[in-house]
Amino acid sequence: MESVKGPLPMSWLVQWEFRHSIRFQMWLFSNDRTKGFSTREGLGMLQAVQNYLAKKLIEIVPINEQDVHLIAERLSDKYATGLGARAMNTLHLATALHLGAGHFLTFDAKQKKIALSEGMTVPV
Repeated sequence: MESVKGPLPMSWLVQWEFRHSIRFQMWLFSNDRTKGFSTREGLGMLQAVQNYLAKKLIEIVPINEQDVHLIAERLSDKYATGLGARAMNTLHLATALHLGAGHFLTFDAKQKKIALSEGMTVPV
């Protein structure tokens, strides 16, 4: 992947979903110690994101939610029934398209397929 110049852009949606997923993993661990992250691990991850924001390694970029929702609706119409695209994945892709992102980071095969179909590069 090309070296990133400046902070990695992140939408409020990605930030929120990441934080929520860490908290959910902490809950999983509290109910079954073979799953999720301990409270210590989870709090460390949440603090790491705060540190990245403070050091300007990550930047929360503003979006126009109405524009994102219009793009998400187009993507939903195009990919939900054919590929089974999930709502949150569609919102993330719509946000990236709205921001004019050329690259999209994902480990989700369906999300990768859509990003490639929409003209983005997926380096992973």
